[in-house]
Amino acid sequence: METFKKIKVTKGEKMLEIENPTSYPLIGMGAQGAVFQLSEEKCVKIYPDPLKAEMEKESLLAGKHLDFFPSVYESGENYIVMDYFNAPTLKEYLRNCTYIPESIARKLLEILKQLKEAKFTMIDAPLRHIFVLENEELKVIDHVNAFKRQHPVPLKLLRDLNIILLKESFLSYVESLEPEIYQEWDDYFHKNQLDYKEIPVGDASGKVKTDSAVAQPLIGKGHQGAVYRVSEGKCVKIYGKVDHAKLEQKVLVSGQELSFIPKVYETGKNYTLMEYLTGPDMNSYLKKQSSLSPETSQGILAILTAMKKRGFTLIDAPLRHIIITNKGFKVVDHVYSFTREQSRPLELFENLHERGFLDDFLNHVKVLNPQVYEEWTKEPIPLPEPVEEVG
Repeated sequence: METFKKIKVTKGEKMLEIENPTSYPLIGMGAQGAVFQLSEEKCVKIYPDPLKAEMEKESLLAGKHLDFFPSVYESGENYIVMDYFNAPTLKEYLRNCTYIPESIARKLLEILKQLKEAKFTMIDAPLRHIFVLENEELKVIDHVNAFKRQHPVPLKLLRDLNIILLKESFLSYVESLEPEIYQEWDDYFHKNQLDYKEIPVGDASGKVKTDSAVAQPLIGKGHQGAVYRVSEGKCVKIYGKVDHAKLEQKVLVSGQELSFIPKVYETGKNYTLMEYLTGPDMNSYLKKQSSLSPETSQGILAILTAMKKRGFTLIDAPLRHIIITNKGFKVVDHVYSFTREQSRPLELFENLHERGFLDDFLNHVKVLNPQVYEEWTKEPIPLPEPVEEVG
């Protein structure tokens, strides 16, 4: 008989690593564990760290009387078998809404009140962790940090609603339905309000660490800094190291005439305030394409040739750093553009190879700019070895 206990989930360098010899499909993965569907009613969450399993088990047992908690059927040192919800998340459910339905607002408020009454310290839940069942019944998952993190107000929920422009609609219901709670939240935000210039971003072992209690929506995080949206058209990048701020600001400020450089509004010792770019990144876009258009190749090539002409020493544009906006392609993350020596876009080549579009891109370049094509292909392009399938 097939058993989920054969599945192994371990911590990788950047994400969880999974060895699954069973037919149970992976349906979700986060920082603490991976979730596999066992049946129409059940799933199992497997943790690389038994401590996380114990933390979530403690939370689920403490909230077993709450209607919005999943039921637990079985648990072990590194796993929990619980309810499986075949339903959209609240983020998906609200995708096309111009205002939040009052029924949803009431149920969210009730969930938050019950979490507080149950003595949880995490009075919060991001939209992706809330499922909408029939008759708008809400279920909340991922309770690992329910007794660890201190969120006396729903910071993540409000951040998510703000991103999809439903925060004000929700707060208007809170003010009307629960004026005391509204005042409590308002007092908290005024007391804990941070100037975005002072948002703490730590740097430890080459990885940026952010504070989950910051109210501004976190929209991106990399090795050098974290990016928060601060208004409809602006975002701020906070750097873990002052040196990184200086390096990127030099590139951005001196290149404001370049079409692919985001507009900069203000700079400081550890931050850069710039335009918020609306649109998908190129990697996400190409995942949904069956071919690479010549126009896309032409746009990427124009950026790379402009980089070289402008004096960039790092000639590269990883797909995740290219944002497709209504004003054309924009490129983010320029910390090392003037300091690292690289004449060929090697990370771009690798990204396109992974998507299956490298040959198409190079053929387009050969037609558009034969000289650049010769420079890029006179030596073999280093690409990762294909992974051999076992068994």
